Amino acid sequence: MTPPGLAASRWAVWVLPQIAMVWLVAFLVTPEVQSVRRAADLLPILNLAVLIGGAVWAVRFFLKSDLCRHMMESQDVTPRILAQSVFLAAAVLPVVLCVLEKYYWIHVLAISLIYVLLAISLNIVVGLSGLLVLGFSAFYGIGAYVAAILTTGAGSSPHLIWALLPAAAGLAAGFGLLLGAPTLRLRGDYLAIVTMGFGEIVRIILTNWEGLTRGPISISGVAPFHLAGWSFNRPFSAGPIRLDGDTQYYFLLLLTVAFFVLITHRLSHSRIGRAWVAFREDELAARCYGIDVTRYKLLAFAVAASGAGIAGVYFASLQGFVDPTSFTFLESVLILSMVVLGGMGSLPGCAAAAVILQVLPEKLQMLREYRMLIFGALMIVFMCIRPEGLIPSRRRLRRIREVPVP
Repeated sequence: MTPPGLAASRWAVWVLPQIAMVWLVAFLVTPEVQSVRRAADLLPILNLAVLIGGAVWAVRFFLKSDLCRHMMESQDVTPRILAQSVFLAAAVLPVVLCVLEKYYWIHVLAISLIYVLLAISLNIVVGLSGLLVLGFSAFYGIGAYVAAILTTGAGSSPHLIWALLPAAAGLAAGFGLLLGAPTLRLRGDYLAIVTMGFGEIVRIILTNWEGLTRGPISISGVAPFHLAGWSFNRPFSAGPIRLDGDTQYYFLLLLTVAFFVLITHRLSHSRIGRAWVAFREDELAARCYGIDVTRYKLLAFAVAASGAGIAGVYFASLQGFVDPTSFTFLESVLILSMVVLGGMGSLPGCAAAAVILQVLPEKLQMLREYRMLIFGALMIVFMCIRPEGLIPSRRRLRRIREVPVP
């Protein structure tokens, strides 16, 4: 007979993501905070505070409960089953928003999935390999401009955009190798400065090479994805539900993110991932054990850059235009913030932080000008009270807990 605690954990792994999805819908349909000039403006703030406070209390209560302990001990609650449950909740979410006619939030969530892909890609270099990169938006921009330049110059080639996914991934990976090769001996602050310089070089090229990128004017008319004659930006109705273009892009991005999460998870638990973690902890010891640090560093740069290139193609096609202001240094800082706040080396942490840092500023419109100040404050708070991140990886959590407290 199955113990009650283990039986409950099997149900909880499917029910909890759906509860989180319902909470997110309630959070999204709450009116946005535009200002605090009138007494009526305090009501949305109060609603958001109740929702956020209730979620924090529920999470803390769950982490201390026996159910959480049983889920951690149960052999039936595997990462694969949990990922399937989260994927199901993510797939149902846009349908619920379509029924509620909250199409703007579907667009925001589609953009959030692009940042999930970017955060997971950067997590390979920063979280798993321990290489601080501050110019990651350069690979993002390369992928976006490859899609924009080729689709606008190819005429009527509706299916070309699909071929640009591997092409942009390969080109971005090539630039990743180009950046990684001369910086193999650099670590820490020195590597961060070099990668920041690379990001600025790419941004300046995108801004000033007007013959190719049109400079600050931007490139508009980027082709959408097509499948069997159907355009993904064309809305259609399925009974009482109207699925607009952003909803279709959301599902396409969700499948891409799921595929990339699977690849990253398999890599992190393979010999390659163990090699990344080994030279992250101690490069000299890794070399002494026979690990080819040079090859694995270049592989980390290439895989991460290819993910950013794919994200750039989706961004250009979803937005319909690209311009250099979308790939600045602050964009790199934003992606790095998602990795650090979510938990370095943690796939679910990076995904959760990416969604939070995209959705929350949209709810707090009056604070958009103070985004970087809020990021800095969140960094300080998290490093003080939760250095392992929002959802830490087991490896990092074990390492932090082993550090003696003086």
